[in-house]
Amino acid sequence: MAKCPECDAEVTVGNTAVKGEIVSCPDCGAELEVTETRPLALALAPEAEEDWGE
Repeated sequence: MAKCPECDAEVTVGNTAVKGEIVSCPDCGAELEVTETRPLALALAPEAEEDWGE
């Protein structure tokens, strides 16, 4: 378990979580990225950027 950096809610992530995995906060719906697995740490996931074919 870890805390959501957006709303401070408890977020449960399975034992098989890997660094870079995206999970959603059950309370606020924010997309969160697993930044560390031991100890578990979450950060707001980066926004998807359009490349406009570049």
